Amino acid sequence: MGTIVARKRKDKSTAFMAKIILKDKGKVIHRESKTFERKPAAAAWIAKREEELREPGAIERANATHVTLADAIDKYVGESLKAIGRTKAQVLRSIKEYEIAKMDCPAIKSQHIVELGTELGKSRKPQTVGNYISHLSAIFAIARPAWGIELDYQAMQDAQIVMKRLGTTKGSDKKERRPTLEEMNAVMALYADREKRRPDMAPMTHIVAFALFSTRRQDEVTRILWNDFDEEGKRVLVRDMKNPGEKIGNDVWCDLPQPAVDIIKAMPRVRDEIFPYNAGSISASFTRACALLEIEDIDFHRLRHEGVSRLFEMGFGIPQAAAVSGHRSWSSLKRYAHLRNSGDKYENWEWLEHVSKPAKAGSRPLSRRSKMSRGMELA
Repeated sequence: MGTIVARKRKDKSTAFMAKIILKDKGKVIHRESKTFERKPAAAAWIAKREEELREPGAIERANATHVTLADAIDKYVGESLKAIGRTKAQVLRSIKEYEIAKMDCPAIKSQHIVELGTELGKSRKPQTVGNYISHLSAIFAIARPAWGIELDYQAMQDAQIVMKRLGTTKGSDKKERRPTLEEMNAVMALYADREKRRPDMAPMTHIVAFALFSTRRQDEVTRILWNDFDEEGKRVLVRDMKNPGEKIGNDVWCDLPQPAVDIIKAMPRVRDEIFPYNAGSISASFTRACALLEIEDIDFHRLRHEGVSRLFEMGFGIPQAAAVSGHRSWSSLKRYAHLRNSGDKYENWEWLEHVSKPAKAGSRPLSRRSKMSRGMELA
C-alpha cells in the first residue's frame, strides 16, 4: 500500500512524498517514491502507479537498473568490437550534452529523438543532422539484443521518417564539382616549386597524382605497404577499405592504372609504407594549396571523384571501374553513368613525366602518426 508523508521545507512550505512499498511473504520486493506539491496529486500518483505495478513483469522492469542514453553511448563507444572511427565517436559524445542523454532508455520515444534533431538543426545543416541521427541509430539498433538495454529501435525509425519529411534531416549532397586541367596544373606547379625549395617536404606532386589515378582515399593512400604492391599484376591491396557498416578487416585488391604504377615505382623505399605520411596533414595541405590558388569547392577527396570520372570517360564499364575504385556496390557508380567516352584528358598531361621520376625522400620523412608536420606546410 502507498502512503503519503508531509514534509516541511526550509522555506516553510509543505511537500508531499508519495511512497510505495510492496512486499512478498514479508520481504520487500519493490519500493519507490515521488514528491508532489499537493496531496491530491500524490494520492493520484499512488493509485495510478500501483495499478501499473500489478501488470505482469512490471515490478521486474521497475527494479531494473536505470540506464541513460549517455550510458548506452559510453558502452557503444567503449565496447564496439569494430573501430567506429574518431568522427563517429566524437559525434556520439557530443550528443551526451543534450537533454535526451539524461533520460532513461525505456522512456525515450520518437518525439524525444525528433526534439534532438530540432535542437541539432539550430546550428547545423540538415545533412549534418542526418549524420548525427544516423550514428545514434546504430546504438538503438543493437542496444536491446546485444546488452538488454531498452532502447526502442522502432521509435528511432519513426523519428527518422518524421525528420526527413519535415526537412530536419537531409541526405548528403552529391558534389559533382571536378577540378579543371588548369586547376590541377596550378596545384602541381605550386607543389613542384615548394619541393624544389624545400627538399625535406613530402612529395605532394606524387601523392596528389597517385590519388587521382588510383582513385584512392587519403587514408588508404597512407596505409599501402610495399608488400601490398603487386607490380606484375598492376594492383594493390587496400587495407581496411571504407564500406558502409564495415571497415576493419575489409581488405580489397584494386587494379592500378599505369600512371599509378609508375608513381609507386618512383617512390623511395624508406619505410614499410609506400607513402609514409599523415593522412590528415595531406588533406590539410591540399586544402591550403587550393585556398592559396583561389580554387573553390575542391578538397582532396575530389581527386577520387575525378579519377573515377576519368575511367568512365576513357570508356570503362561499371565492372572495370569498380575493379579500380573498389566500390562493392555497383549502384554507387551509377552517378557516373551520364559520362560519355570522350578520351583521357590526362593522356598527355605535362606532369606525368615529373611524377614518374624518382621522388625525393627528404631529410625528414613525415611520420604517419604526427598530427602536423612542417613538411606539409605551404608557408
